[in-house]
Amino acid sequence: MKESARYLKIVEWSDEDGCFVGLAPGFMYGGCHGDDERAVYSELCDIVDEVIELYQKDGEPLPPPTIKQIDFDALLKDPPAIAAE
Repeated sequence: MKESARYLKIVEWSDEDGCFVGLAPGFMYGGCHGDDERAVYSELCDIVDEVIELYQKDGEPLPPPTIKQIDFDALLKDPPAIAAE
């Protein structure tokens, strides 16, 4: 798994900007934007990878992950109860 997979990436339409905006909240300020949603996501992923490389090059610790890992084995063994309506 790439280190960048630990960080949430969001691409959403901005009426104000009239384009898609890509952000990685909790990881970095700024982001990217463009007219094609998939292209913005791809660019955002590249930017997050580059920022991680800069942290590592400078010997700085990475920010805490913004995505928690799910233990699917534990979920299968002990699924959460679903409340009856």
